[in-house]
This record gives sequence, C-alpha cells and structure tokens, in this order.
Amino acid sequence: MTDATPERAVNARCREGVLRLSRPDAEWLSTGWNGGRREADCAYNVSVPEGWERTDLEQYVGERLERAGFADRGPVLLTGVDVADARGARCGPVTVYATAGVSNPAALPMDPAGGSLPETVASESDASATEPPTGTVNLLVYTSRGLADGALPNLLTVAAEAKAATLLAETGFPGTTTDAVVVGHDPAGPPAAFSGSGTAVGAATRACVRDAVRASLRAHYDGNDDEIPDSVEGATYGVSTDVRSEPIRPRLETDSGRE
Repeated sequence: MTDATPERAVNARCREGVLRLSRPDAEWLSTGWNGGRREADCAYNVSVPEGWERTDLEQYVGERLERAGFADRGPVLLTGVDVADARGARCGPVTVYATAGVSNPAALPMDPAGGSLPETVASESDASATEPPTGTVNLLVYTSRGLADGALPNLLTVAAEAKAATLLAETGFPGTTTDAVVVGHDPAGPPAAFSGSGTAVGAATRACVRDAVRASLRAHYDGNDDEIPDSVEGATYGVSTDVRSEPIRPRLETDSGRE
C-alpha cells in the first residue's frame, strides 16, 4: 500500500534525546502534558534522564527543544525511554513512531480480587504526576488525510486500542501508568469523514501502531540488562486495578412512563 499524496508525507528527525515529527500546517490532538487540540508544524517525543525530577515542564521542554536546535513549538510527550529506541512504521496515508518500555505496567485483571481506589491523587505540582519512569509507551501518529472533526479524536482511540492489543500480546499488559498519544492530520489533505478500524485510515493506523510498538520493544530490550516484567510485582513500578465497580443499569421506561 502506498500513499497517494507523498507530498504530504511527515518527516522525522531525532537528536539530543528529542524526536520531532514535522508536517507544516498540521493539526494535532494530544493526551500528554499541555495537551488538547492545536495547530502546529510538528510534534515531539522527549526522553528524560534517569532520576529526572523537574516539575517546571514548560521551561524544561523549552530548554530541551532549544538544546536540540528545534525552534518550532508543538505538542510534546515525555518518556523515560531513550528516543534512540524509537521505531516507526508507514502504511498508506499513516505514519507512526513509538517508544516503548514497560517497567511500570498497568494490569487490568478480568477477575479482580477486590480492593479500593487509591487514597490520593497526585496534584499537578507533585513530581509523581509528571515524572515518567523508565517505562512509558508513547505514540506519535500522523495521517495525510484531512479528518472530520470527530474523526481525529476517534483516531486517537483507534491508536490506543491497537497499542493495548499489541502490548497484551507482547508483554501481557495492556499499557503502563504513563502512556500517551498524539495524533495529527493534514486539514488540507484528501477528506476522510471517519477513522474507525474499518476505514483505510483506521486500518493503516492499527497496522503501524502494532509494528512500531513491537519494533521499539525489541530495540529497547534486546541486548539490554532490563527485561520485560512477568508481573506487576516483578516490575520496578506498576499498578493492578483490583477494585470492583458497582453494577448499574439505565432506568427502563415505557411509552406511558415518559415525562
């Protein structure tokens, strides 16, 4: 499968621990720090060093981009994985780059023993709220299609679903405690009203996420002293969602019972 609009292809460069995915006049949607929807010429994935404790993220990100010589601003993801281990994949109108480490797995047992929710939630000023450990699975996704308003956020869910399926198959975990995704598109590209798994954009995204995540896992762990943990207990960090929810049902009303 080849991209029918190669002139709209996205470019990737990596230096000084910063991966930049660039495409002029793109629109992005990010789940990471300072996320949301924005227009920008690029998106970034930035490696942070071991023991990193900075909480002034705007200043820190600015320093890192300046050090790398990247003047343009755009959505930024942070990761404890070296971006030298980033791997990409291209299929049709979609390009994906992934960094993948699972020292902080987030397990979701289907038959939980029962438990309680965490007693506290980290505030924005807490280091624990912003510090990526040596894990994190980050995705930068771009399509040369011009997505409809609802298709861009839907593409994010397609990418996250593919990431979870790939990680389950490769590691036994659906994700980590700090995963994040950025998806982007070309508003001037060939229009696409939908981006679900049955569309060309959605199918290409699933294939790219699968292959990029698998390749990054191999790059990160092959020949490395670190190993993929076989359980949450065996991981450096990690959580298991053992709490049980309360089942509820919507109120069923008949025609005569309507207000």
